[in-house]
Amino acid sequence: MARIAVVHGPNLNLLGVREPGIYGTATLAEIDRVLESEAAALGVEVECFQSNSEGRILDYLAEVRERADGIVINPAGLGHTSVALLDGLLAVNRPFVEVHLSNPYRREGFRRRSFLTPAAAGLVAGFGVDSYISGFRCLCGVLARQAGADS
Repeated sequence: MARIAVVHGPNLNLLGVREPGIYGTATLAEIDRVLESEAAALGVEVECFQSNSEGRILDYLAEVRERADGIVINPAGLGHTSVALLDGLLAVNRPFVEVHLSNPYRREGFRRRSFLTPAAAGLVAGFGVDSYISGFRCLCGVLARQAGADS
């Protein structure tokens, strides 16, 4: 059974109260529950993690490397600023999908560049909670194709 780690970056613990006009009203706990339900329906395991600390996220990625087949990551603001996060994902050597609740290309110019996107299997942005669900499903497809190629 495939196992997917979901990493929520800085300030996502404030979902539901933080700028609901941009990020929606769903809480992080609600997003995690939706992903757990999706995982059960798809026959995969999911493990969710959130931190406001770049260092803790990097530590988690190094740790989860041993048990995750792929990663869904909402890097939040770190996507625009962190070469260290990119290096951490590359070091884990697992396919990852970058997700964002909002559409960075409809926002401030500095949000339009992500250090992660060129290395990601894909990017899903601008669909609120559905960005997570779509990214999760797409990563499951990537993992299934890899498993088929490895057989």
